[in-house]
Amino acid sequence: MEKIEGKNTAIIAYLTMLGALIALSFNNEPQHDFARFHTRQAFGLHLIFFAFAILISQWGGEYAFYGLYIFYVVLWGYGFTGAITGKKQEMPIVGPFFQKWFTFIK
Repeated sequence: MEKIEGKNTAIIAYLTMLGALIALSFNNEPQHDFARFHTRQAFGLHLIFFAFAILISQWGGEYAFYGLYIFYVVLWGYGFTGAITGKKQEMPIVGPFFQKWFTFIK
């Protein structure tokens, strides 16, 4: 079994928004491409979740929250299993945008 550099950091990134921020600091020195990829994915997913949760709490209904949670849990599971198995697979629909938008994560 091959050891992937930055795998622990990538897994930590998916553990809440705080985990994504901790992963940012872990990946400062040394920098690993695998950890950077998953940190961008996780950071974007958590940020989108919080943004839509705030919007829905103001103007949405109860069923909108159900949709948001299903969207979040499915994409979180997709990204988290990718980090555990050592795959660099972008999340469907939003993954390419996260890689483009969060280039400040190095």
